[in-house]
Amino acid sequence: MPSRLPTDVSSLAKFIVSPECRSIAILTGAGVSVAAGIPDFRSPGGMYDTLRPELITATAAQRRAMAADPTAVVLKDMFFANAFPYLEVRRPFILGTRERRWRATLSHRFAELLHAKTGKLTRLYTQNIDGLDYQTALPTEKIVAVHGSIGKVACEGCGAPMEFDAFCAEVRARIKDLYGVDSAAPAESTPIPCPACHRPLVKPTTVLFGSSLPAEFFERSAEDLPSVDLLLVAGTSLVVSPANSLVYRVPDSAVRAVINAEPVGQELGIRYSPGGRDLFLGGECDDTFLALMVQLGWADDLARLDAELPAASQKRLRALLAAGVGDDDFTTV
Repeated sequence: MPSRLPTDVSSLAKFIVSPECRSIAILTGAGVSVAAGIPDFRSPGGMYDTLRPELITATAAQRRAMAADPTAVVLKDMFFANAFPYLEVRRPFILGTRERRWRATLSHRFAELLHAKTGKLTRLYTQNIDGLDYQTALPTEKIVAVHGSIGKVACEGCGAPMEFDAFCAEVRARIKDLYGVDSAAPAESTPIPCPACHRPLVKPTTVLFGSSLPAEFFERSAEDLPSVDLLLVAGTSLVVSPANSLVYRVPDSAVRAVINAEPVGQELGIRYSPGGRDLFLGGECDDTFLALMVQLGWADDLARLDAELPAASQKRLRALLAAGVGDDDFTTV
């Protein structure tokens, strides 16, 4: 256990640069992508809430299943029976990813700078499928996409990869637009065959409900977690397993800092108590990570990334810089 446990953003920054902290792992969820404007699937007004099964290319029975439970769209059994629900619902997200409609946020940039400035980032485990972590300069071997990524494509049947740009061209030409935003979209969907096995099972490598997680998650977590000194949990409800198992698989001596809108993880053994190993930092992820990066003396590095940030992240950063905050003001090292 560290000699002095962090109790706020400032002391967390000091712990990060201290000799007692040698290995850091990060687990992220949807909250780190909020500032990017990524469509939220589960919240009111999100994809599942606004799903209209009657517009989807499917049988009557499949439409009833989706009406009863919108997550049927991403079930493995549904996809193997009919790939169109997945592809039609995800069409805007797939093409938007190709166009880089969404950009990595301040929260994503924290992991990038943590690796570059300290060398202490052992691994970033992301539950997000948006692929924004890959827009940063973080080496790909540092990232484990726990639930796959929208930006990588392979056949769900034979596993053969497909080049993302080529897949997007097929989606644009073959998959209809449910949302009325693309006048060039076809009126009806037609199958996208796998270049290798020719079955219509090619899709982004997002993990379908009913499928196993990538082997990399189990291999890397078994390798990484025993030596972790700090686990940062950001923007996740910690209700999805086995990703949430990271919080109780790190050593008892590891500090666990939760950055989220509300306290989470109590049912997993997290205890927010004065003087304990578990620290809760409430609020928007971008706000907390910006404050943490300022305390670490990385404000000038962020200023150089300004043009690459989404508008919401830019607004936060520019307000800070306009106040005259720079590395000389907050460096803790």
